[in-house]
Amino acid sequence: MVIKSVALIVIGLAGGLAVGSGFVAFLTVLGIIPRLTQLTKTGNMIRFYEWAVISGAVVAVWIGLRDLSFHLFTWIMVPIGLFCGTFVGMLAAALTEVLNVMPILSKRVGVDGKILMLLMAIVLGKICGSLFQWLYFIND
Repeated sequence: MVIKSVALIVIGLAGGLAVGSGFVAFLTVLGIIPRLTQLTKTGNMIRFYEWAVISGAVVAVWIGLRDLSFHLFTWIMVPIGLFCGTFVGMLAAALTEVLNVMPILSKRVGVDGKILMLLMAIVLGKICGSLFQWLYFIND
C-alpha cells in the first residue's frame, strides 16, 4: 500500500512538473508578458505581471486540488469572467502573432485585402459559439 502511494506521488509530481514547465515554455516562447508591457507602456511593472501569472497559476492549481466551489453573486462573477476571457484572448492573439497565422490564412482563403473582415468573422464566430454553448449547455 505504501509503494502504491509513493508511486502515485511520484507520478503526480512528474506530471505537474511536465505541465508546469510546458506552460512556462509556452509563455516564454510567445513572450506574452514583455509584449503586454510593451503594448500597455508599463515596462516598469513587469515584475508585477510575472508575479500575477505565477500567483494565478498557483492559486488555480490549489483550488483545483482542493475541489473548492465558490457561490458568488453574479455581479462578482462578471468581472472574473471578463478577466479570464481577456487572458485567453491575449494568449490566442499572441499565438497568432508569433506564428503569423492571419497573413497565411488570408492568402490561403483568398482574402488578402480583407484581413479586417476575416478577423471580425473569427471574433463574431467565437462570440456566437460561446454564447450558444453558455446559453444552451450551461443552463440545462
